[in-house]
Amino acid sequence: MAKPHVLVIDDEEDILELLRYHLSREGYTVECVSDGEKALESVRRKVPDIILLDLMLPGIGGLELCKLLRRDDRTAQIPIVMLTARSEEADVVAGLEIGADDYITKPFSPRVLVARVKAVLRRRKLESSQAGTLIRGDLAIYPHRYEVQVKGEPVALTVGEFKILHFLARRPGWVFTREQILSAVHGEDYPVAGRSVDVLIASLRRKLGEAGSMIETVRGVGYRFREEGIYS
Repeated sequence: MAKPHVLVIDDEEDILELLRYHLSREGYTVECVSDGEKALESVRRKVPDIILLDLMLPGIGGLELCKLLRRDDRTAQIPIVMLTARSEEADVVAGLEIGADDYITKPFSPRVLVARVKAVLRRRKLESSQAGTLIRGDLAIYPHRYEVQVKGEPVALTVGEFKILHFLARRPGWVFTREQILSAVHGEDYPVAGRSVDVLIASLRRKLGEAGSMIETVRGVGYRFREEGIYS
């Protein structure tokens, strides 16, 4: 069985060596690059199983690089863990909205980072094994392709928006707190305020149009996917 291939993108040489050492010890194959242009060249040669991406990069910044990867069909579904010294909530929300799967701030514990990498890869493997199409009223969700359609028309969602929609739609009628949603989508002990869920759901409803009303707010608790209109 092939070892998971990790691409680490950071302009600090000591961080690259630290991550190379600890990830290699866990059995991963590791490639390290120091800027966005080299990262794109690396991805064209070999699509990694997961990317660790610093936000503060020379040339193409981390956020812009994440956007480029999410727009390309070959790389759109690669898990991306952002690694950065910028810990303000606005930065975290921005990273999640453009498709990051996790967000780790510097300085970090190598053991915690390796555990988070394992968790992201486990979730992606589980998602692949649960790749059945969901039909909810006018809404069709294709987990294996990360695609959503409303009345047959495609809707472009970020990875974070898609994960929240898929999570809620799999359990219509169940009410989940913001913390439960974050835990399900990003893993337990995820260090992001619940407000980021509100931001993602507001954007999700807007993109879904009338179908967005199927995601209901339960005041004082969280959110649920409406049971009405389910025919599959």
